[in-house]
Amino acid sequence: MGSMRGDDSQARTAIGRVAVRWVTTGALAAAILLAVTGCLTPLTAPTPPPSPVPLTQAPVPVHPLVGVYEHGAPGSYSPIAAFTGATGITPGIVVYYSSWKEPFSTSFAQAALAHHAYVLVQLQPEGVSLASIAAGRSDSYLRSYAAAVVAFGHPVILSFGHEMNGDWYSWGYGHTPAATFVAAWRHIVGVFRAAGAANVTWLWTVNSIAGASSALSQWWPGAAYVDWTGIDGYYVRSTDSFSGLFSPTIADIRTFSSAPMMIAETAVGATPDRASQIDTLFADARSQQLIGVVWFDEKQNSGLYHQDWRLEDSPSALAAFTAAATSATGA
Repeated sequence: MGSMRGDDSQARTAIGRVAVRWVTTGALAAAILLAVTGCLTPLTAPTPPPSPVPLTQAPVPVHPLVGVYEHGAPGSYSPIAAFTGATGITPGIVVYYSSWKEPFSTSFAQAALAHHAYVLVQLQPEGVSLASIAAGRSDSYLRSYAAAVVAFGHPVILSFGHEMNGDWYSWGYGHTPAATFVAAWRHIVGVFRAAGAANVTWLWTVNSIAGASSALSQWWPGAAYVDWTGIDGYYVRSTDSFSGLFSPTIADIRTFSSAPMMIAETAVGATPDRASQIDTLFADARSQQLIGVVWFDEKQNSGLYHQDWRLEDSPSALAAFTAAATSATGA
């Protein structure tokens, strides 16, 4: 019996050692699991961040858009709101002119967005040579501008060096070679694209050849660098007509570009036939399948080419504008 008790004691001791090893091994496994997972309960996968909204250009409008420039932009949106109140027309494009080195006006762009309009910025290279822009010496400014446009996150229409076929700007005909203008334009577009500014619609804007050089194709940057084309021209006499002021320029541009086209800056002066000229402006723009007409609504009073263009100063012109714009845009 004594021998059997000893064997039994040894067996219990062996079983105890095995049990200890099992407990130790189990504790070790649990510790490893805790270290790896941080807990012994099932983990919930984190919620992924929302996907960024892709940047897009302004779509080509089905009906022509009415645009406006008002003195005071981009400092205030109030004059544009007053224009809407006077005409009954909510502009789809609002314009401001931007000096070189002036930053993008995000606040104005946001105000335009809140009023369902696209902002059109006319970048004016004043006080800088186009050769230096093409050489990259303004890249810091351009990258900063592009970053602000990207951060805005909505479509922006940009034009650079408008009316370059006229001789009244330093970047234009007789002052800067056309090849230099083209090189500067392409460089600017390249900087914006490198910055990811996919929300920019590039508008190439010339002056009507009725009042400027007719050699337009030499200023053309190429279809890969332009999205829309635009024409500037003003009715300064009662004899001015759409066919004389715009049609030859439209025909010329369409020989080398199929891009959507708009009247980027226009107005009818204080002529005896102002109401009928306003009517045909919009009717002919629509018949020519143009995508927009921008009215320059400013009082200048400085000679034939700088008249009082404001609609609000003429009840008959105001009524004609409202009727013509409403009919042309399908509103």
